Amino acid sequence: MAALGWLTPRRRSATARSVLAGEAAAEAARKSSLQLEREREEAAATGTTEAEAPAEPEFPVVGDMRAAAFFDLDNTVMQGAAIFHFGRGLYKRKFFQRRELARFAWAQAWFRIAGVEDPDHMQDARDSALSIVKGHRVSELMSIGEEIYDEYMADRIWPGTRGLAQAHLDAGQKVWLVTAAPVETATIIARRLGLTGALGTVAESVDGVYTGKLVGEPLHGPAKAEAVRALAAAEGLDLARCAAYSDSHNDIPMLSLVGHPYAINPDTKLRKHAKDRDWRLRDYRTGRKAAKVGIPAAAGLGALAGGTAAAVALHRRRH
Repeated sequence: MAALGWLTPRRRSATARSVLAGEAAAEAARKSSLQLEREREEAAATGTTEAEAPAEPEFPVVGDMRAAAFFDLDNTVMQGAAIFHFGRGLYKRKFFQRRELARFAWAQAWFRIAGVEDPDHMQDARDSALSIVKGHRVSELMSIGEEIYDEYMADRIWPGTRGLAQAHLDAGQKVWLVTAAPVETATIIARRLGLTGALGTVAESVDGVYTGKLVGEPLHGPAKAEAVRALAAAEGLDLARCAAYSDSHNDIPMLSLVGHPYAINPDTKLRKHAKDRDWRLRDYRTGRKAAKVGIPAAAGLGALAGGTAAAVALHRRRH
């Protein structure tokens, strides 16, 4: 069984690097939300607002300004993982070669088939992404990210989760994405969905150029909870009145912070945890949708890199 150790996500507690990552994400989120707010004010002045998704909220409380909502991104708001879709878009633009895409393909295939986030796989993908963007300007990646959203992400948003987020917005509350994806990518998605802003992994940049390093660590697991805690303190929120939404047991630390935790499209461990604690559950994956994001989709991505089998072989050689 030791050989299968890589299949089992390891539980981690908060560390100094988690706290650093969380605080950096909170700071970046507040800055980006101010920019998004300015853009929406300008759009409202010119009458160019985007269409809003309908919602039938049973919660939240209208007018409770000390409440907010925090949404995980991958497989909660969007089918699949943002970092892998972003990688596909960069590959299309010849930022890297087929061998590196194979690493993205394997990690995405595992994510879709297994339905869980493996920290080792996610870290491998992020390491690849950091090496790819090193030396590029932040503004360049933001511009490309807008195009990649339209190409690979826009039609993968779960309508049900979008409706939940809209319910909070309609109640006058702020809504934040909380994700291990790069904060720039997360901010683009938040803007397109009309959300307040995003907490995401912060990549170090100097004079607007990526250095290839992170600030702290990826915003995953305990780091997400630290980010939410830091943002809530800065925004004057009462976490007992806030809501959080996720599909993954890795986000139990974040879900446990708030008074209204929701398990959305939950993995097996989170589903059990949620039922034991009487948390609310929502599953928007019909049998047909589950098939679409399962093995056929993973195989299609693997074909872009010369086949998922090649990606699996690469992984085995590395382990």
